[in-house]
Amino acid sequence: MFVNRVFPPHRGATGRCLSDLVGRIAKAGWRVTVVSDGPRFDCESDGHDILPGVTLCRTGGAVTEGDRPDVRAYLDSLCRLTGRALRQPRHDLVVTMTDPPLLALAGPVLAARHGAASLHWCQDLYPDLLPVLGVRMPAMLRRLAGHGMAQALRRHDGVAVIGRCMRERVIAAGMEEDRVTLLPNWPDPAIRPFPQDGNGFRRSLGLEAGDGRFLVVHSGTLGLAHPMDGALDAAARLQDSDPAVLFLVVGEGKGIAALEEAARQRGLRNLRRLPWQPGDRLAECLSAADLHLVAMDPAAEGMLVPSKLAGVQAAGRPCLFLGPQGSEAAARVGGCGLVVDPFDGAAIAEAVRAYAADRDRCVAEGRRAARLAAAWTADRAAVAFAGLAERLVTDRRAVRPAMGKPLPYA
Repeated sequence: MFVNRVFPPHRGATGRCLSDLVGRIAKAGWRVTVVSDGPRFDCESDGHDILPGVTLCRTGGAVTEGDRPDVRAYLDSLCRLTGRALRQPRHDLVVTMTDPPLLALAGPVLAARHGAASLHWCQDLYPDLLPVLGVRMPAMLRRLAGHGMAQALRRHDGVAVIGRCMRERVIAAGMEEDRVTLLPNWPDPAIRPFPQDGNGFRRSLGLEAGDGRFLVVHSGTLGLAHPMDGALDAAARLQDSDPAVLFLVVGEGKGIAALEEAARQRGLRNLRRLPWQPGDRLAECLSAADLHLVAMDPAAEGMLVPSKLAGVQAAGRPCLFLGPQGSEAAARVGGCGLVVDPFDGAAIAEAVRAYAADRDRCVAEGRRAARLAAAWTADRAAVAFAGLAERLVTDRRAVRPAMGKPLPYA
């Protein structure tokens, strides 16, 4: 049983990962239940399979779209999800994700109710990440929340993390090393390198193959943990000296309003904005770029790994990672991009200028990025996840017999 606030068609990186995984886990022989927020859609029937072997149970509560809902919305979601998961028939493994942020606290409770093993699939490390996202908490409350989360993680049978730096933080919080598993996120299976010749998305921007324009794109959620001040400074520096360079920001998030206001104040003519693009245009949109930007606040090191990086690489494009050198994302950029200080506009401008002057470099690094993405796919991640699940369930059964109601499908 997976528990998470969002599941498609609602947007959210955690929901996308979950959607990619559940069908593949079911094909491996597991019976899968997903508990998520939101009302049922016309294509869904509560308690019936949405895919062979996959049952989706919606809480009926509203899903707040956007980068980060407010605290009240998160708490309401936590209560709804926990209540619905408690009422499910018995499962062998309970998997909590990090949306809403405190969902890890519910994992051991749900596992005890079901007589199940528990796994926390950590996409973001809370409550440490909250201050980076602009959530202000009294110091004592934050310490208490951190202590509670550390205790909750230690009560899980396992924790899956998406980066080595995150793994180090979880172990430092007291989790036994052999119970922490590295399971990186993978690119959306729909993303593939799309040739720029005849790229309809690029043409919609007024750009044609061979016209000499160089497109730098930031695609996806732009939240408060994705600083873009340096990128805006770079755009201002290049506006007159390098008129062939165009910056494009695609997506939504709490950082969009500030970006648009800063661009207006700077009078940037070489920066454009577009809203979310339909999923069926994702590969075309990402492949339209010559160079991508992926930003991460250095203060978030070890607390998250930008999921958009995997998509950029699957599209076969080089990337400027605007974030800390020691992070997981920085390690993954090696050989197919550069790591630059997110607040150093001069360095970002110089890097963009160097790529624009060397199209062969863009092509070569893009090919390396595509090969790197192809080495870790949703299929391979599902095999690894199923193996982890089997081990946790087997170990739990060896400790004590399963308690609770019999499985309805046994």
